[in-house]
Amino acid sequence: MNTKRLNFVMGVVTIMVTSVASATFLPLALLAQSSSGADQSGPGPGPFGPGPGCNNFPASAAVGSTVDPSYFGPPPSTVNPSFVGPYQLLKAGTIDFQKGTITLPLYKGKMKTGETVWYVLTDTDDQANANQLGLNFSSKLSYSAPGARTANLDTDGNLVFNKGTVDFSQQRQVQPGPSPRPYPPAAAQPGSVGDKDYSPLVRIRNSGGHIYNAPMIAFNVSAEQINFPTGNPDHKLVHDQVVAIDTNKKTVTLNLINGFSFGRPVLYLSMDTNDPTVAAIEGNTYAPGLKRINTGQDDSFSSSIERIFIATNGPQKDGCANPQRQGLFAALTDTYRPNNTFGGIPTLALDYSPLWDAQLYEWTPDAIKKGYRSQLREEFRILTLVDDGILTGPGGSKFGTAGVVINCPPVFRLV
Repeated sequence: MNTKRLNFVMGVVTIMVTSVASATFLPLALLAQSSSGADQSGPGPGPFGPGPGCNNFPASAAVGSTVDPSYFGPPPSTVNPSFVGPYQLLKAGTIDFQKGTITLPLYKGKMKTGETVWYVLTDTDDQANANQLGLNFSSKLSYSAPGARTANLDTDGNLVFNKGTVDFSQQRQVQPGPSPRPYPPAAAQPGSVGDKDYSPLVRIRNSGGHIYNAPMIAFNVSAEQINFPTGNPDHKLVHDQVVAIDTNKKTVTLNLINGFSFGRPVLYLSMDTNDPTVAAIEGNTYAPGLKRINTGQDDSFSSSIERIFIATNGPQKDGCANPQRQGLFAALTDTYRPNNTFGGIPTLALDYSPLWDAQLYEWTPDAIKKGYRSQLREEFRILTLVDDGILTGPGGSKFGTAGVVINCPPVFRLV
């Protein structure tokens, strides 16, 4: 067991964080290498894997100094959230750093036809309510109406959704493509599939018309059927990223994923996507309604997306032991997540959106031959290498949008 301790002083709260390298997770590669008929449903790996290529948790500032960490003052982020240091973005939930999870309020609504809808809230374009509820604020969500469902509040304050349902009973399956190019996978089936109208976005018509990111957790089931407060939930009834769900306390615990934004390690959720293959790989819900979200326009007027950069053939030798490990080839052939790189997130940029426009990049054969391939953690470094001809789109194609939208709300900035 390897133990790291980092004091995060946030106000009067000190969080002691322990990373356990021997913790048991479900590596994606083990899922992918299962027999073709096996059910691979359930959360993927947590964010703190067994090695520097799968664990981006920062070391203590005391490393290399002659004093104990207690001699260091609070991180600058306690004074200004944009300064360096840890900062919780999605404040609505409680993070367990040992398990790599967040526990959020679980909301209960219904369809206008009566079926029960269980969901969480992560983002909104209503800044006042974002502050009040501890959600991420995204002004860009105001432009996401074409991809949103609608709902109304009833007299009890519960959401009544007009349309959009999810089938959580599917068996998730992922089979890597043949070596040496495991991506795209040879076969992929998401574990939860929305109907043609489903989107995690909802515009509340009788409450100012604001848009909320409200990913569905379960559908048309009773509280008793999905009550798994100590874990091991039935993933034929709930979202694959659910680790535990307590319908008595009205909470749900979700798996976190590691990535980067402008060089800083972050933890985030992966909840939905408009592509079934990506939904299978990510372990999230296939949401056809997100196909109505326009991609490729980044920060221009009326754009509701921000960009996420995903390596295909990043470094993968030695798996998690390789500190440069990154990309889909690695994720589909060894273990753990691909270390994706986000554009702007709250506190670091004004253009944040939970709707990420996937832009896949590939190292050229010449760059690999010359030993240039490495882990890339920052948007403009990636764009510069594209401009220099060192990176391209998959298979040497033109770099740009893949037309895939992934709903990934950021939860915590580690630095």
